[in-house]
Amino acid sequence: MMLDAQAVLAGCDRLATLSSLEDGIERVYLSSEHARANQLVAAWAESAGMRTWQDAAGNLCGRLEGRRPGMPALLLASHLDTVPHAGRYDGILGVLVAIAVIGRLKRDKRQLPFAVELAGFADEEGTRFGATLLGSRALAGSWDPDWWQLTDAKGVSLEQAFSTFGLDPARIGEAARDPASLIGYLEVHIEQGPVLEARDRALGVVTAIAGARRFAVTLEGQAGHAGTNPFALRHDALCAASEAVLSIETLSRAAGCVGTVGQLTVSPGAVNVIPGRVDFSIDLRGEEDATRDRVWHAIDETLARIGEARGVSVSRRETHRASAQLCSPRLQEIVAEGIRATGDMAPLHLFSGAGHDAMAVGALTEVGMLFVRCAGGISHHPDEAVSQQDVALAIDALEASVLALARRYD
Repeated sequence: MMLDAQAVLAGCDRLATLSSLEDGIERVYLSSEHARANQLVAAWAESAGMRTWQDAAGNLCGRLEGRRPGMPALLLASHLDTVPHAGRYDGILGVLVAIAVIGRLKRDKRQLPFAVELAGFADEEGTRFGATLLGSRALAGSWDPDWWQLTDAKGVSLEQAFSTFGLDPARIGEAARDPASLIGYLEVHIEQGPVLEARDRALGVVTAIAGARRFAVTLEGQAGHAGTNPFALRHDALCAASEAVLSIETLSRAAGCVGTVGQLTVSPGAVNVIPGRVDFSIDLRGEEDATRDRVWHAIDETLARIGEARGVSVSRRETHRASAQLCSPRLQEIVAEGIRATGDMAPLHLFSGAGHDAMAVGALTEVGMLFVRCAGGISHHPDEAVSQQDVALAIDALEASVLALARRYD
């Protein structure tokens, strides 16, 4: 039975063997690896005392009843899918920690004033079809019918993949939960960043999941001979872009947001030609939407000033927007109480710059998250690593959080 950190880590290793990649893991939505993972995790959940089922979206679900059958449930969850060439803990660790906690509740015959449920979400990453949070959005009742026409790299539509997997697209609505059936949601996840490690903490309380906006920006100047055009007469798009990149960093840092230029293309790209055009991306994230949006406004004004000063035209197009998801103060305190039970009397609070299933579930019920330290902050990579000691603390903290919520619920 999966009750301790050693068993959880062994389970992560076992799930990793289901992937056919030699370098890392790839387990995508509605694949054979997805099916095998659901079967294996269901067996572990059943050994922990749960009734299990696969819902209409392919999520693996389990339930341990409370002191009376049919009571509303606390949902413990994370995701089972991966990015390409992934590590073995992103998402998966949270699902197995939840199984360990529910197994302990069953072993100790806890009579809770609510049921406890498990969800291993089938698609958080969006690796196969490009749209993220498919599993958790189905559960939250926010499935978008336009998704049926999405296709993977082989041209297979999401609707076709559903049928091939054995699911009925017409029944997707059955995955949606009634808000009255849940009392809250808790998710354990590796941090995917270096803050906990830098602060020498094993665990952290998540305050919010950052809202993200992404933009495609084009600066157009005038290409010309690098040797014959004096500086005063140049319209160098790359010099303008260089100013812009540093301004994005400065403005984001000053406001406590995260702004990143991750892609930059220079044209015509010759060693002896002044760059006439630069295309670049902006990824802007913040704990609060209002702060993030103020930063974007400042960036937009700065882009316009740089363009005017350098004689470079500026165009921008928003390509993505997702609202921030605040973790409820009540569940933040519950998670903090759980961490204090492990001996850390002043739990670190931090916000998540990465997206999580809690963003979708937040439309259904209040959410809370617990972060676990990961070595070097490395994630989405085969070198992803956690320590057995930290995983043991995460199991203890999540169990203590569930019991603390039970005391307050009564």
